Amino acid sequence: MTIIPYSIKHKDVWDQFVRESKNGTFIIERNYMDYHGDRFVDCSLLIYEDIDFTAEEKESGMGMEGLKAIFPANWVESERKVYSHQGLTYGGLIVDVEITQHDVLAILQSILQYYDRMFMAKSIFIKPIPNIYSLYPNGEELYALFRAGGRLQQRAVSTVVSTDNPLRMRTLRTRQAKKAIENDVYIDRMVEGDWDCLKEYWELLSGVLEKHHHATPVHTVAEMQLLMERFPREIKLFVAKRENRILAGVVIFITRKVAHIQYIASGDEGREVGALDLLLRHIIQNAFKNYKYVDMGRSTLDQGRHLNEGLIFQKEGFGGRAVCYDGYEISLESSVLKNMLSTPDTEEDNRIPYLNLKKLNETFQPQLTASIERAINSGWYLLGENVKAFEETYANYCGTKHCIACANGLEALTLILRSYKLLKGWSEGDEVIAPANTYIATLLAIREAGLTPVLCEPSIKNYLIDPDLIEPLVTEKTRAILPVHLYGQTCPMEEIKSIADRHGLVVVEDAAQTHGATYQGKRAGALGDAAGFSFYPGKNLGALGDAGCITTNDEKLAETARTMANYGCSKKYVNEMPGMNSRMDETQAAALMVKLPRLDADNEYRRQLAMRYYEGIQNPLVTPPDMPKEIGQHVFHIFAIRTAYREALQDYLKQHGVETLIHYPIAPHQQVAFPEWNEMHFPVTERIHKEELSLPLSPILSYEEVDRIINFINEFNIE
Repeated sequence: MTIIPYSIKHKDVWDQFVRESKNGTFIIERNYMDYHGDRFVDCSLLIYEDIDFTAEEKESGMGMEGLKAIFPANWVESERKVYSHQGLTYGGLIVDVEITQHDVLAILQSILQYYDRMFMAKSIFIKPIPNIYSLYPNGEELYALFRAGGRLQQRAVSTVVSTDNPLRMRTLRTRQAKKAIENDVYIDRMVEGDWDCLKEYWELLSGVLEKHHHATPVHTVAEMQLLMERFPREIKLFVAKRENRILAGVVIFITRKVAHIQYIASGDEGREVGALDLLLRHIIQNAFKNYKYVDMGRSTLDQGRHLNEGLIFQKEGFGGRAVCYDGYEISLESSVLKNMLSTPDTEEDNRIPYLNLKKLNETFQPQLTASIERAINSGWYLLGENVKAFEETYANYCGTKHCIACANGLEALTLILRSYKLLKGWSEGDEVIAPANTYIATLLAIREAGLTPVLCEPSIKNYLIDPDLIEPLVTEKTRAILPVHLYGQTCPMEEIKSIADRHGLVVVEDAAQTHGATYQGKRAGALGDAAGFSFYPGKNLGALGDAGCITTNDEKLAETARTMANYGCSKKYVNEMPGMNSRMDETQAAALMVKLPRLDADNEYRRQLAMRYYEGIQNPLVTPPDMPKEIGQHVFHIFAIRTAYREALQDYLKQHGVETLIHYPIAPHQQVAFPEWNEMHFPVTERIHKEELSLPLSPILSYEEVDRIINFINEFNIE
């Protein structure tokens, strides 16, 4: 592509291209854009096919031949940022009618590289033209924005009436229009040059905006007069009058397919007699019935962050549908720009990471960013409404009375054990039975609470604590059993609770990997006396940093743990017990509230991928774990296989672009952190830690990727 910066000598070519393009409208023409020239630093571009223009051609201005697209844009030096034209309602890429998806990708890539190279811009903000303004379906630009890593940053909702397929007008609007006629209201249109009419309406418009929105029109009356002088056929003012007084009015920008209402206002008298209803009905059913759409304008406030629901409700009464004016921001990272046109055959695209958290979190956009922004803009960052909402929602989800948000999963378990130790009068060094093959955090929590971990072997079939081996470990000092729902599968809780009941023990679930799993109709988190959850980013329900929670039906435990997590305070500066600082912040809670509604669906997809692994892996050198009796017992946080040739298989998969992990390479009793256990021997645990290999499994993994991994595993052999 050949990039030519716009200058005045290109004006005629620019305007001709807009008129003949797929998605240009008059507000992209240079007369309208240059009207805003004193406000912005123009950096617009013309994009030609690969043509070697002569110096003379560049000097005199190139023609239409080979022109594929134009890009209206402004430069903001202080932000090092390019905006598709800020003076426009929209202003994305304007392309030729004969265009392909690949062409648009190449064009946008060239534009981004140009601004990166010539301006050293950090980012670019693009407002694509809505599809209603295009001659043909306009999906290419959105696809190109996606390939460029564009993120939705701004959403403005407009209400549009399709004149081909209008929805039924609401009875209230019809009645109001009839009421206007009964009150001698009539429709008029400002004739060319009647500036007194414009001034009268502008006074009405300014008064309404000031009274109801504490705002002023974007244009002054003088600016609007200038625009109407330049575009007498494209900008019209329609008014509703009674006794020659303007009660309501609309300014309409007329494009080739759409009558776009730019300003709409009605005074108190006009609202009382239905003047605006009569006027809008006339615009839709009479004045512009030969156009495809009447765009009634945006109904969003504060950069698209809030909807004016009253205005939307009124507009929908005329048979309108929602259309979004979106704004996307692209970070000008060279790696992203370079790969926009890469094909699926490249080695990088064939690589299957164990987990791509960035890609996973992008599937929650734009809601994720919007939720976090609301939390930040609230000005309240700890112990606020987001945490409260999450605690209530997650308790209901798990089926417990209480949820206490805290800083992480380790501290969730620590708080439970410390609280029970205080409430039940446990002694320092009392024992808690836990699986020997757990992640070290489980055992650290027991130690942190001043208790002693007693290790129990797991089952080799499912890697969960073996209930047959628990009871022999119970002594007079045993106070609790801490089953770990490892890899996403719930433990055999019926047997474990039976043992606990016989010996008067507390059952504390380590549910850090089991969000949403069930056992005999109950969810993890409601299967024992209390449970600790982690929301580490890679979990099935992951935050954007560390976070955790406790779930329980025990009123005293909930109260004690909540107090203990906040420095031992239930009232500010009044410390009732030795506590700690373990609190979830508002932004993490906001993120979790966006993700939680999709958890069950994501877990079900994980099960489908897991079943594909189970049914597809046929290599005798590889052993998948046993499937649970009830599929709901497993949410497959990790798909853990075993093989005596782990290092060889891991290297083999890595050579084929498949990333795997080991959960966990060193058993807890063999860690340097626990020297007193180093001479102990747990053969089942040691075998699991020696043979376990975790395969990729996440909501963003495709069936095709799983099938490729299965094929690689089945082809693996030791010669």
